Amino acid sequence: MYIDTHAHLNYPEKYGDLPQLLAKIAAAGVDTVINVGWDPASSALAAEQAERLAAAPALYFAAGFHPSNLQDYQTGDEERLASLLQSPKGVAVGEIGLDYHYEDTDEAAQKRAFCAQLELAEALSLPVIIHSRDAAADTLRILKDNRAKLRAGGVMHCFSGSPETAKEYLKLGLYISFAGPVTFKNARRLDEVAKIVPPERILAETDSPYLAPEPFRGTLNTPKNVVQVYEKLAQLRGEELFALAARIKQNAKTLFYKIR
Repeated sequence: MYIDTHAHLNYPEKYGDLPQLLAKIAAAGVDTVINVGWDPASSALAAEQAERLAAAPALYFAAGFHPSNLQDYQTGDEERLASLLQSPKGVAVGEIGLDYHYEDTDEAAQKRAFCAQLELAEALSLPVIIHSRDAAADTLRILKDNRAKLRAGGVMHCFSGSPETAKEYLKLGLYISFAGPVTFKNARRLDEVAKIVPPERILAETDSPYLAPEPFRGTLNTPKNVVQVYEKLAQLRGEELFALAARIKQNAKTLFYKIR
């Protein structure tokens, strides 16, 4: 019934026996998970997991270079990502974007990689999964400048910005995805965003293994916890839970059009 549109199951050192974990995820009612890469190696593992572990839940994957992992970037990596994404299970270019959180950030390199991967998504006719941390102004500017490359759409993953910023992304045709932080007690700004996103543009995720929702905050997150995100969104929006879950599933299939 539920879809987790953004998780990182490609962490063997954190998750161990993945088939056993997948059984628990399926038992929680989560029938589809998008497994997201952050560099070519993690993207290749996500692709391999999606092909090998094709039972319940259904696994799909995204391939991309996270802005904080560009120290490993090599010439030819975009071609390697493109090759992975030829798979029927490869649904998006991601996780890409900007992250200025750390002091030694090479902002220029991040911008170049972001723009290059937007071009890759356009060439492959695939949507993008966008990460933005402490870089809202530059993220929005680059997306506006590259609006023509967003013809296949995209999502602001694990959104943490203001209602005003969300509205700007919505004007670009992007989706807004909510993760565990929307359940946190101090998430007043996210509460407001959750109420204004149109029903046809809302998505939900865990960003596992990070950001476990209440009441599991501080523990290792897994896609089974996406149920708590759905429950909080339904409460904030005054919607029936199963109807919201069905809407989000349809939204995900519309954006990530390879999902069956």
